[in-house]
Amino acid sequence: MAATAAVSVASVARRVPRPRADALRNRERIVTAAREMFVEYGVEAPLDEIARRAGIGNATLYRHFPDRHALAHAVVLSVMVRAADEAEGIAAEEAGKAERGEETDAFDALRRFVHTAADQRIGALCPLLSGTFDKDRPDLDAERGRLEEAVEGLMERARQAGRLRTDVAVGDLMVALSQLTRPLPGTGCVNMDRFVHRHLQLFLDGLEAPARSALTGSAATLEDLRRAAP
Repeated sequence: MAATAAVSVASVARRVPRPRADALRNRERIVTAAREMFVEYGVEAPLDEIARRAGIGNATLYRHFPDRHALAHAVVLSVMVRAADEAEGIAAEEAGKAERGEETDAFDALRRFVHTAADQRIGALCPLLSGTFDKDRPDLDAERGRLEEAVEGLMERARQAGRLRTDVAVGDLMVALSQLTRPLPGTGCVNMDRFVHRHLQLFLDGLEAPARSALTGSAATLEDLRRAAP
C-alpha cells in the first residue's frame, strides 16, 4: 500500500507542469520593464507601455499578471529581494575582509549599498506607500524583515565605527533612497539617472558623523513606514 501511494504521489508530481523557460523569461522581462516604469511614472504607469517596453504583447502581460495589483506586488517583491541580497552580500564581503585581516570601512560598505540599490531601481518600492497596495502579504513581510535586518546591520557597523550619525534608522535611509532615485511627480523629468548618484552622495555626506545639526522627529523603521501609509 505504501509503495502504491508513493508511486501515485510521484505520478502526480510528474504531471505538474513546470513553467517553460520562455514563460519565465517573459515574466522577468515584464517585471524588469515595470520596475523601470514605476520609477519613472509611478505605479499607475500604463500597462500597455509596460508590455511594449518588455517586448511582449498585452495578452502575455495579462496571462502573467491579471491586474495592476498583481504586477505591483511582483515588482515590489523583486526589488526587496534584490536589495536584501545586495545588503547581505556587501556585509558578507566586509566580514570576509575582517577575517582575513584586511582593512574594512563600515561607512563605505553602507555607501556601496546605497549606490547599488539605486542601480537596482529601489525607487520602485514607492507603491508600498500607496493606500491601494496590499502590504499585508507573508512574502512581503518576510522580505521586508530580511531587508531591514540586512540594512540595519550595515548601519549599525557604521555607527559602531563612529562614522554614522546615531539619530537615523533604516526607514530614514530607505525613504530618502526611494525619493532621490525617482523623478518628482508631474515634472516630466524622467531622465534622472545623471543626477541620482550625485545627489545620493550629497545625502550620504549628511549621514556621516559627527552630525552638523539635530534632526526633528524620531528615527523611522520600515514597519513605521508601513503603518504610516494611507
